[in-house]
Amino acid sequence: MGQAPATVFQVAVLVLFVLPGVVYQFLRERWRGPVPGEQVLSERVLRALSASVVLDAVYMLVAGPELLRLVRGTPGEPVRWDDPGQRVRLVGFVALMLFAAVPAAAAGAVSVWQRRRLRARYRVTPTAWDHMFRDRGSCFVRLRMKDGTWVGGWYGGQSYATAYPQPRELFLESAWRMDPAGAFTGRVAHSAGLHVRADDADLLELLEPDRGASRHTRGGGSHDRAVPGRIRTDSG
Repeated sequence: MGQAPATVFQVAVLVLFVLPGVVYQFLRERWRGPVPGEQVLSERVLRALSASVVLDAVYMLVAGPELLRLVRGTPGEPVRWDDPGQRVRLVGFVALMLFAAVPAAAAGAVSVWQRRRLRARYRVTPTAWDHMFRDRGSCFVRLRMKDGTWVGGWYGGQSYATAYPQPRELFLESAWRMDPAGAFTGRVAHSAGLHVRADDADLLELLEPDRGASRHTRGGGSHDRAVPGRIRTDSG
């Protein structure tokens, strides 16, 4: 395990060569969404270091002499170097621009360019699983397991679907009984939820509630749910 920076110079080098790329990489992932090719930590670190090198090279080409004078404290205009407070404020402003604002702007520009260039193929949502449950309203969910049996339940406000890169798992806030053909036959009595791993199923279907069908009331409360189509209910 490497040692932590021990001197001001080492800290400065670490900030200069790491921080711009880390900010750039973090915001790129945040705005674009995670992708399979960047889940390996070593690859993400390499991308961040590469971005830092590019940004630092641009800084040197555009404003190298001015930055050098700022670091050395060489007298020059418009900064009054006999005023330590003014110099500290200027250094803080420049650091904020170089280590945060510019990398953020670069990440935003690259993200916008990529979305426009690849708009026919590129999506921020990384997988179909995430797309299916992103902003998903309440509905019935049924899954055919790999052994041919059916499981299902109600996906509502207390339910949860994992997001990439986590394994595809689903928590349904109430479980329902299923017949061999995959029809819902009624809510499981006293059900407190159902956990399902998508890797154990070969089919998953979302079913919108049928507003014109009969309703199932849980515990005599207001949680009425219209079961869709041919799905029947009982008092469960």
